[in-house]
Amino acid sequence: DLLADLIAFDTTSRLSNLALIDHVRAYLAGLGVESELLFNHDRSKANLYARIGPSGPGGVMLSGHSDVVPADGQQWTLPAFALTERDGRLYGRGTADMKGYIACVLAAVPAFLARPLRLPLHIALSYDEEVGCLGVRSLVEHLRASPERPAICIIGEPTAMRPVLGHKGKLAMRCEVHGAACHSAYAPQGVNAIEYAASLIGRLGEIGTRLAAPERHDARFDPPFSTVQTGVIQGGRALNIVPAECRFDFEMRALPADDPQRVAAELRDYAERELLPRMRAVSATSDIRFSELSSYPGLLTGPSSEAARLLALLCGHEDFSTVAFGTEGGLFDEAGIATVICGPGSMDQGHKADEYVSLDQLAQCDALLARLVEWMRVPEA
Repeated sequence: DLLADLIAFDTTSRLSNLALIDHVRAYLAGLGVESELLFNHDRSKANLYARIGPSGPGGVMLSGHSDVVPADGQQWTLPAFALTERDGRLYGRGTADMKGYIACVLAAVPAFLARPLRLPLHIALSYDEEVGCLGVRSLVEHLRASPERPAICIIGEPTAMRPVLGHKGKLAMRCEVHGAACHSAYAPQGVNAIEYAASLIGRLGEIGTRLAAPERHDARFDPPFSTVQTGVIQGGRALNIVPAECRFDFEMRALPADDPQRVAAELRDYAERELLPRMRAVSATSDIRFSELSSYPGLLTGPSSEAARLLALLCGHEDFSTVAFGTEGGLFDEAGIATVICGPGSMDQGHKADEYVSLDQLAQCDALLARLVEWMRVPEA
């Protein structure tokens, strides 16, 4: 029932999440749990943060994002924003990524309240995770400054309930090349923005080849090296016009040990040192501009850390792994909150038409949270 309520809210990242947040806040208030909201600049979206148990630092935070990717343009055979149960599966946008986990957390709140806790439990819901982990940053700063910051965070991204300790970081960039137009019959008199953009993209390919060298591999990840790719390119108006404008977007998926900003810096240096002098020798107004679209750090929690030991206890084994997709975990980790990942469902179903989570996966998540309740409770005399 909780999941049905959550799925009914269309929280696609381009829309407000406030209706869902208000619903969760009212649910928690009905159980006697207060929560606070951290709004974006125009108060159209908010993070929710709640706390149960004793005062003081430490404890465990259960964290998830409230936004989902768009359903439009996909061939859904079932309603995207209404929960449908069929053959042991629950269908709807966000069932796997990651409202199924949020529903399990909310359903477990009465159990956390039933007896005194020896450690505080923190609950965090963020916005705009799907567009670059943007919304959670104000929550991270709030927790960073708090004397009651949690010690451990469990993010419930869909891992099929496997314990996950790491993922790659990401840097997404835009490059805009401004050249000079002219008739193509006099091409040397112009500055061909597409051709200079192609030079930059070629340099990115060379960087990617270096990053893929065997000595840089980390077998814990798939693929086992940092990657660079250009995903979008736009430029030109007609074949007989030397193009004055070209724009392309590229990204780096970086192993936690690699700094993606170094790739951006190398590309900027190549542009300023080799390309711009040639461009400006023809047209002084030529330029190459870079801007960051989004970024988040990688995550690699130590397998012998307190957070990893707790997750192993909750999962019943130490078969730790990593995931290919990114999460908000690196941001929490940078704020001093050791972070691990485990949640119901699979990203094989996330972001697709007829997204679903199985009832078995939700039951496994319920069992994990029940074990967490017992671990956090004050022992009975």
